[in-house]
Amino acid sequence: MDLFNPEINETTNLLPKNGTVNYYGKLFSREDSNRYLDILLNTIEWKNDEAVIFGKLILTKRKVAWYGNQEFEYTYSNTTKKALPWTKELLQLKKIIETETGETFNSCLLNLYHSGDEGMAWHSDAEKDLKKNGAIGSVSFGAERKFAFKHKETKETVSLILEHGSLLVMKDETQTYWLHRLPPTKTTQKPRVNLTFRTIVR
Repeated sequence: MDLFNPEINETTNLLPKNGTVNYYGKLFSREDSNRYLDILLNTIEWKNDEAVIFGKLILTKRKVAWYGNQEFEYTYSNTTKKALPWTKELLQLKKIIETETGETFNSCLLNLYHSGDEGMAWHSDAEKDLKKNGAIGSVSFGAERKFAFKHKETKETVSLILEHGSLLVMKDETQTYWLHRLPPTKTTQKPRVNLTFRTIVR
């Protein structure tokens, strides 16, 4: 099911069952979105993402960065990252997202997709370091891209377009029952930066 309904707002649950996903739409003006995109592209300590698959270290074209309240360690794809101290702009964005959603976050995983050729395969963010059923606030700057969900049991799908300067929130049992992905596309060669604000538990 593709969601292109102008009546969708932050109170609409985009999932038919087993979780909650709310799309807030464009939270930032085009001017602010462009400014944040430029700052994030040029000031974040981007590194190629790593994954260990069948004992072999794989480097992705996509780049990532991990920031937080303290030196949290976060393990996924059999690799562990240590959080860097917040930048001024990341703290600004965190405060805006927390005010908008009523949630609190202590860390942020950022992804840089250089073009539509780069995407993310089906997965769920259910690592043991993450607060169970906690909210993940996903902010997008740059190229508009399709984002999809697939139910783990029924294989039902839901998809929408994430706009420049927009916010999507996934919470409750979403990660338990649903996979999500960012499919590659030939329709854009522009970069996209995605910030996923999260809560790490010790």
